[in-house]
Amino acid sequence: MNQVDYLRISLIDRCNFRCQYCMPEGAELDYILRQQLLTAEELLTLIREVFIPVGFTRFRLTGGEPLLHPQVVEIVRAIATLPQTQDLAMTTNAFLLANKAQNLYDAGLRRINISLDSLDPEVFDRIVGSRGRSRWQQVWDGILAAHRVGFDPLKLNVVVIPGVNDCEVLDLAALTLTRYWHVRFIEFMPIGNSQLFGDRGWVASAELRQRICEAYGLVESQVRGNGPADVFQIPGAKGTLGFISQMSECFCDRCNRMRLSADGWLRPCLLNEMGQIDLKSALRAGVPTTEIRDRVAQLLALKSEINYKQRESGTSAGTYARTMSQIGG
Repeated sequence: MNQVDYLRISLIDRCNFRCQYCMPEGAELDYILRQQLLTAEELLTLIREVFIPVGFTRFRLTGGEPLLHPQVVEIVRAIATLPQTQDLAMTTNAFLLANKAQNLYDAGLRRINISLDSLDPEVFDRIVGSRGRSRWQQVWDGILAAHRVGFDPLKLNVVVIPGVNDCEVLDLAALTLTRYWHVRFIEFMPIGNSQLFGDRGWVASAELRQRICEAYGLVESQVRGNGPADVFQIPGAKGTLGFISQMSECFCDRCNRMRLSADGWLRPCLLNEMGQIDLKSALRAGVPTTEIRDRVAQLLALKSEINYKQRESGTSAGTYARTMSQIGG
């Protein structure tokens, strides 16, 4: 079991997209009320007095859509300036990024992952639930702005859905040929939209690698990230291709992360809802941070067992109480 030193932090559960793989179509989500969200001060207290002391040094800010948080730049600056922070990254849909990229970079953010599930504006808008004006161009402008201000390399996340965007795998892989961009192909999961998953299923990473290999060739890359991606490279390409195979390959033994929801629930495993603890309520009830730290340390000790137990079904009932957008991915 790897050392668990990587915390994914959901800043907000709201999102300006309704991606098919994240939110069920037509579903009305109950967003967390503002007063139930962790405040910036509470979040930073947990990072400084709980997470860093138990060994967390790598942080990723997610959502919903993190750029909707009114204090996102201030939070980035506060985490980036902590001497114990070894890595700080963000995952965003880039819709609001063009106007925020420079401020985020100046605040200390250096790594950014952007969701880009299609290069076809019509397919893209269908995936993200866009109604009316197309959103593809504004996202692409955000990607270019991030590259321009210094986020280099960029990572582009692609959730591959059979019959929707799997035909674009070669075109998306080709983005790495002339750009120092890292494209990550992610297997579609049942969390968030189990009905679509049941209808479409998922494409194994091995099949995607075979397609790319036949078209361009493919070799293992020496580049490694903080997560579970298997990284490859088209010969001569500037960027890399990563494959996150959470459905076709159990990589629990390599998992080095936990997830903190926007309302303060610490979740040890994405595919399993066992073992979560409510840090916000403890903090607001006046529980000393030393005691909260002990609870987190105990959960860390149990993480490998929680990861493996009922991984395939997620919970004893086989259903998930929260969508992907509510967990933070």
